[in-house]
This record gives sequence, C-alpha cells and structure tokens, in this order.
Amino acid sequence: MLTELRITNFAIIDKLELEFGPGLVIFTGETGAGKSIIMDALEMLLGGRAETSVLRTEAERASVEGVFKLTGATQKAVNEVLKREDLLDDENYVILAREVRREGRSIARINGNTVNVALLREIGANLVDIHGQTEHLSLLDVRAHLGLLDRFAAVDSLQAAYRQTYSALQTLRKELMGLRAAQADSDRRSEMLTFQAEEIESARIKPGEDEELRKERDRLANAETIAANAQEALTLLDEGSPEIPAITDQLGQTASALASLARLDTSQAELSARAESLLENVSDIARELRDYLENIEYNPRRLEQVEERLDLIHRLMRKYGGSVETVLEFGKKARQQLETISTAAEKISELQAREDFLLAELAERGRKLSVQRKKAAETLSRGIERELNDLKMESARFSVDFQTKPDAAGLPLDEKTRVAFDGSGFDRVEFLVAPNPGEGLKPLAKIASGGETSRLMLALKNVLAKADPIPSLVFDEIDQGIGGRVGSVVGQKLWHLGRSHQVMCITHLPQMASFGDQHFRVEKLVNKGRTITQVSRLDGEERLLELAQMLGEVSEGTLRSAHDLLQMAQTQK
Repeated sequence: MLTELRITNFAIIDKLELEFGPGLVIFTGETGAGKSIIMDALEMLLGGRAETSVLRTEAERASVEGVFKLTGATQKAVNEVLKREDLLDDENYVILAREVRREGRSIARINGNTVNVALLREIGANLVDIHGQTEHLSLLDVRAHLGLLDRFAAVDSLQAAYRQTYSALQTLRKELMGLRAAQADSDRRSEMLTFQAEEIESARIKPGEDEELRKERDRLANAETIAANAQEALTLLDEGSPEIPAITDQLGQTASALASLARLDTSQAELSARAESLLENVSDIARELRDYLENIEYNPRRLEQVEERLDLIHRLMRKYGGSVETVLEFGKKARQQLETISTAAEKISELQAREDFLLAELAERGRKLSVQRKKAAETLSRGIERELNDLKMESARFSVDFQTKPDAAGLPLDEKTRVAFDGSGFDRVEFLVAPNPGEGLKPLAKIASGGETSRLMLALKNVLAKADPIPSLVFDEIDQGIGGRVGSVVGQKLWHLGRSHQVMCITHLPQMASFGDQHFRVEKLVNKGRTITQVSRLDGEERLLELAQMLGEVSEGTLRSAHDLLQMAQTQK
C-alpha cells in the first residue's frame, strides 16, 4: 500500500507530504481545492503522462515521490521485477519517483535509480489502480477479465495441471516443428539423393571400365591400320614371298644346321638350343598375330556404343568425382543418407502420435477448467447483482460471456470441433453488463461513464476483492450522480473493501466521508499572493466540523447530523 506521498511544485501544490495507513482514506474539500490534482500527481508517479503544464509557475521542476509497503502477492510480483532489473533494495518497500522539468524532460526513478517510464508503469500497475471518470479503468481491460475470474474461482490446481500439459505440448511442438522443417528440406534433398543414387546405380559402371573402353575405342577407330600392320608382320614371320622366304623358314633352317653342328661338336649344343628357342618364340608370335588378326574387325556400331559408354562415364565423373571409384563411392553415400532421412520420418510419426495424446489430455483438462469457471461466473454474477441492488441499481444485470475461437490446429472438443487455446485454456472471457432495464447485456468496456460506472466498479471491486491483488485502489469522485442515501451505502461498501485493500476516495458526500479510517481535508489558500493547496488530516472535532460543513452551513443541526453520521458509520462498521 501507499504509505508516503511527497509532491513538489505540481500545479497549485507548493510542497505536500502525506502519510497514509491501511483501510479507507477519504479526501474532502471544495471543488477546485486540489483534490484531483493529488490524484493527477499520483497517476504521473505511476507512469502516466508528464507534461510541463503541471509545473507550478516559476518552478523549474515538479516532482512526485511515493513509498509503497509490499505484502502478499504484490510483494512477490514487484520483487520479481526489481530482481530482474537489479533494483531490489528492501523486499518490504519500494520507492517510486517522477520528475518533469521546464524544458520538457521527464525522469523516472525506482529506489533512487533512473529507469524508463515503461518499467515505472510496469511496477505501478501492481501497486495502485486508479478509478476516475475519464482515466483508464483496469476492469475495462478485457484481457484482465479471465485472470480475475480464475482468481475468484480458485482454480489454481486445475490451472497448474493444465499448464503442465500445455508446457509439455509446447515443448513437443517445438521439436516437431524443427523436425518438420528439416524434413521439408530433407524432402527436397531426398529427391536429389534418390536421383543421384539411381543415376549412378543404373549406369552399372565398374572400377577400371573406363580404361578398358578407351583401349577398345582406340582399336576400333584404327582397325584397318592395325590389321595392315599385323598382316605385314605375319607375312614376314610366317608366310614370306617368292623373293623373301618367311623368317620362320629361315630360322628353321638355321636351327637344323646348328643341331647338326652340335652333334659333331658338343661345345655348340648351347648355341643350338638357343636357336631352337628363338624359333619357338617366333612361331608363337606368328600364331598370336594370326589369332589377333582374326579378332580385328571394323565395327562402326560397336565404336559408337563404346563412345556413348565412355561419354556416360565421363559425365558421371564430372558430376560426382574424378574417377570411376569416386563416382561409385558417391552413389554409396547417397544411398546411406536416404536411409537416414527415412528414420526422421519415423520420428515425426512418433511425435505426432504423442502430440495427439497431449492435445486430447489438454482438451480434457481445459474442459474441467472451463466448467469450474462457468460455475464461478454464475456466483460472481449473482454477487455483483446483489451489490448493484444495494447501490440502488436494482434492475442492473451482470454476466460473464464465454466464447471459443475455431482453430483447425486447436484442441479437439469433439470429433468435429477444434478451438484455439493458450496457456490459460480455450475460454475467451468478457464481462457484460446491462445497467438499466430494457437494455441488453453489453461489454463492460462500452458502458456509459458517470455515477453508474463508479457504482459498477465498486460492485465489481467488492465481489472481486479477494481475487484482486492490487493493494491500493483510488476512486476519484465515485459519488458523482448519486445522492446521500446511496452515498451511505457506497461508503459502507468502500469501508468493507478497505478491509482487504487500501482505498483512497475523493467525495463530496458526508455520508461516504463518515466511513473513512483516515480523513484529509484539501483546501486552497492564498499565501503572499500565491495560491497553494493545503492538506490537513482531520480527527475529532475537526472532522465533525468538516462533515457539518459538507452538510451545509455549520449549525447545531448540521453538527448533530454530522455526529449522527459518524455514529451510524461506526455502528455499521
């Protein structure tokens, strides 16, 4: 709650230091005295607009500082932010400050450290909720309705179970998304790998085949020349001519003569053997040449086939490597990668089955959460309508609207229906109200302003008091548009709300003011030709006198009425 507020050079406030306690804090005073200026300063402190127009005449800077005591859920929420930003000084207190200078510069501070306004606003949203006639009302924020309903419904255990499954699903979907993205790339890669592997495998090439084909191509391309050379050599070796006997014939004669010589002179036996060996070698050469000649053919068709085969091998070598061996290795690896990709598809299939299971489980937990919310919504609606009845809005109606949003990838509520969901469930919740008879229920954010709005806000706050974690509530002129009889009821309800929150209220109704735990009078004075706002805390006779003045001219009658109001308030408390 707000324990201290210091304001300097703000509008007609010269210097003001206030201390507040828990419960209902009342501000009274004549119109224009500066009551709303105090609220404006508080709003700027919490991250609202800081304009140079708020500077007191001739002042170079205006400043507002507030000390807040932290307890309960607010302490935890605020300290988490302070720890995150390395701003935590005292776990039980936080000090906010805001300054605006004549040149237009605005400075925000938390615990003495300069921060940006967004952070000040984030902290301030956990500390004070200002309800004015024109200011933003937190309850008009549709995004806050579900959280308020959940706290009212006390669905912590159901929410925890739901979020556990939700977290598991989000983790799984993240993994699945990564695998699917990889698979999308793999699908394209798989097509390429399949083409490469099949292209290599269908060629059926073998190691060394390119070299053999090159030799065969050379033979086929030069078949006539090769045959002529081989025939010439064969003729000289084995066939001869009338003019020149064949070499084999001459070698035969030579070997025969040397054999005869060796029989007569054994020392030449070795020479005779060499001649026989030479004859055999030449005869073998002639025989092989003859076989070779028989296999030589001029075959243009075969030459074309060899050329095409070599062209295929060279094309594969250009694409997949510099040799037949490299091409074969590339094809082997492509086939292995294809097998690896197929296992990823199996993993995706497993995760999809797990995703379906988690979606079904989450849908069931979401249904239980929704059922509990709807039960609580009925209780909430009845409670608020009772509060509105007390506040003389007998015919007002309140309801909580539940909607779902279709989503093909959402939770399966049945075989045909899937709905969008998030970490809070699948319900889309909005508060609806019909302030007057004959009017249909409308979104709370679109209701008319004025006393009607103020009373509705008070009714909501009273019923949602335990669910609302914000410790300090400010109601600026909540009595607008209501009379004294209703004012007493409003005062009682504000006091009741003050049992769980610090409630600050500006009012012109003595019936409301009589319920205050603290009462401050705001008045405008002229000092040395300058207008200033002065704030005094009232107790005892001073408070009685203030209430009498609010009732009319101070007299014995108004003093008695003021005394009766205080007595009545005390009795009702």
